[in-house]
Amino acid sequence: MVNNGSDDGRSGPYRGYGNDNSNENSQEEEIDERLRNIDPKMVELIRSEIMDRFQPLSWDDIAGLEYAKTIIKEAVVWPILRPDIFTGLRKPPRGILLFGPPGTGKTLIGKCIASQSKSTFFSISASSLTSKWIGDGEKMVRALFAVAAVHQPAVVFIDEIDSLLCQRSDTEHESSRRLKTEFLVQLDGAATAEDERILIVGATNRPQELDEAARRRLVKRLYIPLPERSARIQILSRLLNRERNNLETEDIARIGDLTEGFSGADMKVLCHEASMGPIRCIPFEQLGDIAMDQVRPICYDDFRLALTKVKASVSQDDLQHRSWLYLQEEKETLLNQ
Repeated sequence: MVNNGSDDGRSGPYRGYGNDNSNENSQEEEIDERLRNIDPKMVELIRSEIMDRFQPLSWDDIAGLEYAKTIIKEAVVWPILRPDIFTGLRKPPRGILLFGPPGTGKTLIGKCIASQSKSTFFSISASSLTSKWIGDGEKMVRALFAVAAVHQPAVVFIDEIDSLLCQRSDTEHESSRRLKTEFLVQLDGAATAEDERILIVGATNRPQELDEAARRRLVKRLYIPLPERSARIQILSRLLNRERNNLETEDIARIGDLTEGFSGADMKVLCHEASMGPIRCIPFEQLGDIAMDQVRPICYDDFRLALTKVKASVSQDDLQHRSWLYLQEEKETLLNQ
């Protein structure tokens, strides 16, 4: 997470929670050295568009996923907080891969890692590197890792990482090949520099399309599944707590039963659709004058109607990724024998 000090990013750095500000002059000299060969425009672009500022998050903000949260705390968060303890055999991975169906909270997990480890959070979509900043992708990658080093401990979240680090092919464009090579070089540098605390978190819905070299570097891989019934009920309860409603506990439990196969994102869409039920009951000519307390609460019938319109968005193909993890682990075990 980034603190919201008075610094605007032009005269000096945004500082993450993990940075020591006691000797500002020496830190400024170190920062100048790290960014000396980086285009200042790229640095400013990263600080304004890619450094992500958000309210602090706790693990309780993520419904379900208890196994994944436990693994991430042990493998990633604790080592960032206590690098003096996690050395030698306890040395943490510098890259992790979150994969699974879309809409299951992979980005939220990345933010929570940064928040709980008091790290600066950088978020970028791989597709934007290959399209939005076309021609400048290599410079952007170099600048991203340089700025992350300045603001370490840092978490660099790469969404759609398969778009950036896809399997090599004869038809691959030369610019894409150079961009991929640059990213892997920077990732190797972050992994081997003992004094740097930069964690790369890659997220994908299509892990099978990742390049072999990328998979080797993202050594910790976690499958992020669709929410189970208890997690769906938890998501419903949290969303409904913000709105007037007259749903009973058994109503919410029933909706949890009816939403098998829904992602967390689907649950949010469903709640939005149900929340429109009371509004649609208001005659249009009265909408401009009606008081808030005259809008009826959301009820179970609103959800029954919403369920006729909102369906699970995840396809069966998206649900086959768990087997990919098993195949990768089996393959690597055989190679290491």
